[in-house]
Amino acid sequence: MPSEARKRELKEQYKAMRPEMGVFVFRCVPTGKNYVGWTHDLKGTLNSLRFQLELGSCREKALQEAWRVYGGAAFCVDVLEKLPYDKDDETKTDYSEELTLLCRLWQEKLPDHEEVWRNRT
Repeated sequence: MPSEARKRELKEQYKAMRPEMGVFVFRCVPTGKNYVGWTHDLKGTLNSLRFQLELGSCREKALQEAWRVYGGAAFCVDVLEKLPYDKDDETKTDYSEELTLLCRLWQEKLPDHEEVWRNRT
């Protein structure tokens, strides 16, 4: 079992992690529907969504139904834009406002879109 000092060290390392954040899309090729979302952790969220969709347990019902009807091979998954961390404020941890705005901008650019994911981590 790790010592208390080791636990603190691991906790600090975790807090210092800065995963890529941004806006993504699940695009259903047969229908042209774009399911747009944002997250603080692109890799983790995209892996989680794919896993949930494969299991049939995704909370985003419209996306889950399209996945069921057309299958995973009918979808293209893309990162639309990554949001960089604020270099002037290293202590900033909540980028929800910026990500929401970025997501809205992408929704305006994409035809036939639906917001499907608002960072739930």
